[in-house]
Order: sequence, then C-alpha cells, then structure tokens
Amino acid sequence: MTTHSSLYKRKLSGGKKRAYRTKKKYETGGYPAETVLGQPKRKVSRTLGGNIKIKVLTDKFASVTDPKTNTTEKTEIVRVVRNGANVDYNRRGVITKGAEIETSMGLAKVTSRPGNDGIISAVLIGKEKA
Repeated sequence: MTTHSSLYKRKLSGGKKRAYRTKKKYETGGYPAETVLGQPKRKVSRTLGGNIKIKVLTDKFASVTDPKTNTTEKTEIVRVVRNGANVDYNRRGVITKGAEIETSMGLAKVTSRPGNDGIISAVLIGKEKA
C-alpha cells in the first residue's frame, strides 16, 4: 500500500515535498467499525474484487468457546472489562480482537475481528467473574 506519510516533512534544502500523485481507489482506507454493546446491528460493505465484508457495529452476544470441554455457546456479553488495543477504546468499551469481555460463562478474550468477520468469537480465560 502506498503511503504519503513522509510528505509533511521538508527536504534537506528546506523546500516542501509534494505528493507525486493522489491515492488510488484501492489505496483508500475505511473508517473502523468500533463495535460496542447494544442491539445487534451489522453493516455490509463491498470490498475489492466485488467481495463483501460484514462489520459488527453493535452486538450483545458472543460465541464463547470453553477450551477445557471444547464446546462453544452463544452467550450474552455483560460488559467489556479491558481493551489493551487503545486507551480510548478501553474507556468507551469498544470490542476489538484481544479485548477481554465478561460473559454469562465467565471472563473471555475476543479472538475474532468484529469489524471484519461479522461475528464476535471469544475463548474463555477464566470461570470466575471479573
């Protein structure tokens, strides 16, 4: 992916750097889904090659796997305990991959990417409530 990240800097001579071209359509990024707790709401968007991507905007259920019994259940998310990806996400309760959520089964860690996969999958990391 082509970036123009160094264009705000100046040349050694003191002159300004100029973008040699604008970004192509396939180089543009999108806004993050920033999944939060709430009534289930998804957004379907077209991606490169005509494929579709399902983004979870809000959801209150997660597919939680218990590694001891190797069973998966659809359980309700009580709250977002911690999100190490971003301090702001931690404060706002945004669910991303690696976030720790409290479910009715116990404490779980999110293993899917809700903004890309269209589902919240998690693995149980402790039976005790946080």
